[in-house]
This record gives sequence, structure tokens and C-alpha cells, in this order.
Amino acid sequence: MLYISLRQYEYICAIARQGSLSAAAQALNVSQPALSNALTRVESHLGYPLFVRRRGAAMVSTPQGRRFVEQAEGLLSSAAQIENPGSVPQGLDHLTVGCFVDLAPFHLAPALRCLHATLPDISVSYAVEDFQGLLDSLIDGRIDLAITYDLGMDAGFVRQKLFDSVPQALLSPEHPLAGARQVTLTELANEPLILSTEGLSAQHILGLFRRHRLNPTVRHRAATLEIQRSLAAHGEGVAISYVSPKNKLSYDNKSLASLPIADKDVAEAVVLARHGTGPVDATTKTAERALLDQMKVL
Repeated sequence: MLYISLRQYEYICAIARQGSLSAAAQALNVSQPALSNALTRVESHLGYPLFVRRRGAAMVSTPQGRRFVEQAEGLLSSAAQIENPGSVPQGLDHLTVGCFVDLAPFHLAPALRCLHATLPDISVSYAVEDFQGLLDSLIDGRIDLAITYDLGMDAGFVRQKLFDSVPQALLSPEHPLAGARQVTLTELANEPLILSTEGLSAQHILGLFRRHRLNPTVRHRAATLEIQRSLAAHGEGVAISYVSPKNKLSYDNKSLASLPIADKDVAEAVVLARHGTGPVDATTKTAERALLDQMKVL
């Protein structure tokens, strides 16, 4: 027995296309309560939401909702084809991977190569964004998977740990601490810091100090990692970053010392994340498995 009727599939697809119950009701010439009741019944049966409902904003499909709509449209197209053999259903297999901006130069290209080898028949694209941009893109469906730090995500996201990253203190070779093998937050607390302009990243670094009841001073906010490295190499302060090239020269060819921060509680997990806790389609599941296998050995 089929629980969901073709009419209900049609209702869900209309909501996805129109972005609201009222617009979908008008397009289908049915009442808004009828659409709302149909959506509630379908979601109750499936056990997970098909749309993100945010006050004052369009209804956006969840990852599971997008797959449901894709399959529903295929079903409706097939039903139409039975009545009209001349119609041809169309579809495109596509996967978009997002990557946090500081991680992208190190991990994006290997990830794309892995996916192209694992899914040769799937179109794969990428997006590089800051933390909030990644979260918004995952929620809105512009990206399917994200390589990022485990910061700012709530229980609506599935995260799988790839590896731990330890922050580095970047400083001029003439700095008194440059000859050490490692450094502590206490030793850095009185140094002028060079942090990222990315808000969540900077807040996280400062939070590490506050956790130890330390209150450092921020001298510069740098828009990119290479600006951080250049400022540090020129003695403008100590930059702190979770990623840093092994090359000991900045872009402007100045020598740079890089010391791991030794405190036990500073490591941060790099994760593979997706939005939605319901079932995942076969393509995304295969991509997840491939990236986990490839990146956990880095």
C-alpha cells in the first residue's frame, strides 16, 4: 500500500519550487491548509523534515528534502510519461564540496581528486567560504559536504572527524622565543597577536587564552594567512593559526619561525560535515566514505 499519494508528491514539489505554502497554494489553485496538512502528514510518515522553516524567509529544502523532491519529480515525470510517451525525464548527478578558506590550499585539491577517482560519472564542484558561509550553504543546499573545523555547528549537522589540528605560533626568527621547540599560551599572553579577520576563528583563539585566564592584546587582524605570516616575519607580533605551510618563508621572502602550541586543550578537530540527520543518498554516502578514508591518513 502506498502511503504517499501522487497528489501529495505534487504538493511537496510545488512548495520546493515556490518557496512558500501560500505561493504553492496559489500555483496549484488549492487551499493553503490543504498543502500544510499534506506536508505535515508526509514529514510525519518519513520521520524527518523536508523544509527549513525560518520566520520571514523562504522555505528551503533540507538535504533529505532535496533528494525527496528530486525523486518525487522523477516519479511525477514517469507518471506523466505513462500518459504521454513523448515526454523524457531529465536529471543531473552533481556533488558540491565546501571547504573552510584556510584549509582549502592544503586539502581541497586532494579531496577533489579523490572524488573524481571515486565517482567518475558524477559532476563535482567546490566552494571555498568562511565558517558562516559554509553553514549557510549547507543549510540552503548550495553545498552537500564541507571540510571544516568543528565550530559553530549544532545538532542539525552530521560531523565525522578527519584529524586533529594543533595551532602554530608564527614569529620572526629574531624573536626571543624563536629558538624554542614549542611554546605555551602563557608565554604568548604578553605578546602582540596577529589574528584572522574571520570572526569565529579569532574568537576561538582568544577563547583558548581566556580558558587559561589570560588576556592577550591583538595588534593586527589579517584577511589572509599569508598576510598573517608576512606581518609575523617582519616582527609585527605573533600570528596564531591552525594551518601553516611547511615553507619557512613568507610570500615576500622573509624567514619565519613556526612553533607548535603545547597546551593540551588546544587541538581542534577538522571534520567532514553535512546538514541533516536523516537518511543520505548513495552518492553523498560514497563521497563521505572516500573522503574519510583518504583524509584520515594525511
